[in-house]
Amino acid sequence: MTIRAQSTASPGPGGSGDAGRREVAGRGEHVAARGGRGAARGEQTRARYPDAEGYLERDGVRVFYETYGTGEPVILLLPTWEIVHSRAWKGQIPYFARHGRVITFDRRGNGRSDRPRETGAYDRRATADDARAVLDRVGARQAVVVSWCGAGEDLLLAAEHPERVSGLVLIAPDLLLTADPADEAGPFPFDEEPATLAGWAKWNRHYWLRDWPGFLDFFFSETFTEPHSTKQIEDAIGWGLETGPEIILRGMDAAWLNDPDTALRLCARVRCPTLVLQGSADAVVGAARGAAVAAAIPNARLVTLEGSGHAPHLRDPVAANLVIRDFACPPGPPRRWRRGRSRPKRALYISSPIGLGHALRDVAIAGELRALHPGLEIDWLAQHPVTRVLEARGERVHPASAYLASESGHIESESAGHDLHSFQAIRRMDEILLANFMVFHDLAREEDYDLWIGDESWELDYYLHENPELKSAGYAWLTDFVGWLPMADGGEHEAYLTADCNAEMIEHIARFPRVRDRAIFVGDPDDVVPDSFGPGLPSIRAWTEQHYDFAGYVTGFDPRQLGDRASLGYGENERICIVTVGGSSVGAPLLRRVIAAFPQAKEQVPDLRMIIVAGPRIDPAILSGLDGPPGLGELDGLEIRRYVPDLYRHLAVCDLAVVQGGLTTTMELTANRRPFLYFPLGHHFEQTIHVRHRLGRYRAGRCMDYETSGPAEIAAAIATEIGREVGYRPVAPDGAARAAALLADLL
Repeated sequence: MTIRAQSTASPGPGGSGDAGRREVAGRGEHVAARGGRGAARGEQTRARYPDAEGYLERDGVRVFYETYGTGEPVILLLPTWEIVHSRAWKGQIPYFARHGRVITFDRRGNGRSDRPRETGAYDRRATADDARAVLDRVGARQAVVVSWCGAGEDLLLAAEHPERVSGLVLIAPDLLLTADPADEAGPFPFDEEPATLAGWAKWNRHYWLRDWPGFLDFFFSETFTEPHSTKQIEDAIGWGLETGPEIILRGMDAAWLNDPDTALRLCARVRCPTLVLQGSADAVVGAARGAAVAAAIPNARLVTLEGSGHAPHLRDPVAANLVIRDFACPPGPPRRWRRGRSRPKRALYISSPIGLGHALRDVAIAGELRALHPGLEIDWLAQHPVTRVLEARGERVHPASAYLASESGHIESESAGHDLHSFQAIRRMDEILLANFMVFHDLAREEDYDLWIGDESWELDYYLHENPELKSAGYAWLTDFVGWLPMADGGEHEAYLTADCNAEMIEHIARFPRVRDRAIFVGDPDDVVPDSFGPGLPSIRAWTEQHYDFAGYVTGFDPRQLGDRASLGYGENERICIVTVGGSSVGAPLLRRVIAAFPQAKEQVPDLRMIIVAGPRIDPAILSGLDGPPGLGELDGLEIRRYVPDLYRHLAVCDLAVVQGGLTTTMELTANRRPFLYFPLGHHFEQTIHVRHRLGRYRAGRCMDYETSGPAEIAAAIATEIGREVGYRPVAPDGAARAAALLADLL
């Protein structure tokens, strides 16, 4: 069986091209840092955390293990050689933990397991014994064993302890039944000083001791041969830097089980169902390895991922997960509605949870779509805080939403002060996005929909293009910006990364134009930035005009129907200033700083009434703490409110708003012709480039720099701007209807 594999770098906005595989600028100099905040163990937000974890001790060596989920089947994810730890299974753990129980452990020498000094402690038989001990510790009688680049410990478990192994999955096995690419390029003696440092000559004891980061960079570039592999390479280098060459060399000197005679003998003894998963572009063990291993194991099944390298479970995780699931826990046939005239049309709406703006506009679009298709049933796959908006409006949130990993929580964890490096944060969210796509996949397989609508649901758009054969309904993609853009202080490396993500997006659209039945830009052509996607790539605006329909901006309301101050409790003689930062907790520092500015602002504007809106993810109690003025609760004219469901009505009648640089709130204020101060988050490329470009086009708002704006500067700006007559360009009120009309014919 052969499956076509596509590249799997981090999902990106707008959609994906291969500008050729380019070298990272300064790659050799930046190897040690390339893992970034997300590469070191424990720093990157996980899609799922273990239900239990602990240590077991064998022969004086502590081995760390984790378990996830409950029930059957039990899946044991074996560690590969000492170069990485069990986080290498991050693409599999959340998915299979929803369908059974997953067990992982760190091999001796990396992760949270011990690093013994004795070479014999790293024998492959010791790893097999550790695996059995972990199964015993967690009370698992039997498991499906999944290994990556296994060197015989997996076969040993199945051959000598068949009662413990119900099935065996071998991913890119390291059994020496065929020649390694390194052997074909060599010979390069491992124990002698290398005569060259080209290519596989780096597979050398002396080189490892001199330049371990350099070897990791080379090796993982060979592991991930697919284009656009920057994130996987960074992760793997980060994991490899958590151990050292001395420990790795102890493992290399230990007893392995992958020589041809031993491997063939163990293969012949395997009696459990066996699946061999092999990439056709594997540059580490070679593409022929999988077929040779499958031929040596009785009744083994071979699946080749066409175009995939040495780590398909990391590089092509959707295809790998589905193949493994079909083997380990095959699902029943998909439940399909009986098509006919009596069945109502059904749509599945996936709305990005990063900010509440998507929810507000999506509810408006859904209402217009129902008007065009009476009886249309809409299910929402969404998470907090979007679910709060949906439930308040009587929308149906599908129960599968409970399985989604928190994207807002990840974004909040990436922020520091009023700074959020959004490009890097999204790249480091790859594990969460994959897990959430797998939730979508299971739902779409089980239930029949006529249309999938994704509003900046990056995981849906990205993995559908990576796996176009999974499309089984009409699909529409909505976004209000197109193109990753680097920050100036990111240097050449960040410029390379953003261009690489953009190139992949362009390639996706060119190769699979039928995945998106419609792409809708929430705005007008001039709202698109005039920048380039990167060197050798097209203009963002020209490309977007070619591949998108334009709905105009979607406010979710008609400004002409708003404006009743009295009904909201505001007096005519009050100057109302509303301060809000959206649906995440990232804006808490800005709220505290504006609170600190209130006494000075009140002196300059005596009739000032300031309402601080904490939002759904900020505890109002923290706003009157460390950074707030003394006696906050006694300050006349200042109040803090929790989440306000219809905040847009309050913004429509305020005399001034103080907000972050998010598009939804700033465009609401623009549509309602309200003066406002906005503070783009530091390093947030969308707010600092895309949104600011659009607001400049509308001549709206006053942009403030958080770093240079203290309480005095903010108070002065409030006094200057409050109640000011504005000269904004008008915002058309029919965006939701236009977007719905573009979606309607897909039903």
